[in-house]
Amino acid sequence: MTSIGVVAHNRKTVGGGLEELRSALADAGFADPPWEEVPKSKHAPRAVRRLVHGGADLIVVWGGDGTVQRCIDTLVREGAAGDVALAIIPAGTANLLATGLGIPADVPRAVDIALHGARRHLDVGRVNGEHFAVMAGTGFDALMIRDADRGLKDRLGRAAYVWTGLRNLGNSAAEATVTVDGTVWFEGRATCLLIGNMGRLIGGIEAFPQAAPDDGWLEVGVVQAETRSQWLRVLARAAIGDGPSSPLVSTTRAGSKVKIKLDRTLPWELDGGDRPRTDTLKVKLLPRALTVCTPEPS
Repeated sequence: MTSIGVVAHNRKTVGGGLEELRSALADAGFADPPWEEVPKSKHAPRAVRRLVHGGADLIVVWGGDGTVQRCIDTLVREGAAGDVALAIIPAGTANLLATGLGIPADVPRAVDIALHGARRHLDVGRVNGEHFAVMAGTGFDALMIRDADRGLKDRLGRAAYVWTGLRNLGNSAAEATVTVDGTVWFEGRATCLLIGNMGRLIGGIEAFPQAAPDDGWLEVGVVQAETRSQWLRVLARAAIGDGPSSPLVSTTRAGSKVKIKLDRTLPWELDGGDRPRTDTLKVKLLPRALTVCTPEPS
């Protein structure tokens, strides 16, 4: 029998809030599951560890991208991701992983997927010691995410990323060297460098149209647009799913590892969460390292 544990970011909400989640679980036969509420995503790892050590084999995560990423990181670090499934109740702003997997921001439907959906084994990337399921990168994407703080997202929702993206168009390029599976693939000026396990960025832009989270590959992309007009051309192509065809964009795939070396430190991000500045990103692919509850294939 499934043993459920809940990790809930209590500052996030969707639908009828946590009371609706409790009610939906009770209706499904789980009236009083082990329940861990956290005020910030950084507290989620301790909650996950308590639930796993308590015997949970299904972790239901209520929160946004930051909470989901911290839970994924903890499950993989604990070596529990093969035995413990992750279910997402998307209650954040962008909900990158949930949206990419077709999990709706609807509490009863998301709970039904958690309990009765498919169990899908996803690839995971590890970058500078942390694990991600969607995307990591530096440059424009990281600056956009860094500047969209909690207050701005509370006021504007997803439009916060549009606002901060426009503010960061035209930032200066860095000299970058990108090594893919042991071979130097790119050397030159770049304003955005991405490693994707899934294809869609915040804002719905398709960076890697061919990406799949369980295909055993990481997508690698470099953008060399420097002026606002160049960026607008790149984003216009990306909006129609044709971003990689731009002469200002280079893409490839990695079957094992990626290293990005910059001539100066820049902010970086993973799965929508910003991290402190660095001049080096070291990425490794972990195939089928995570089990996630997803809708049944149609």
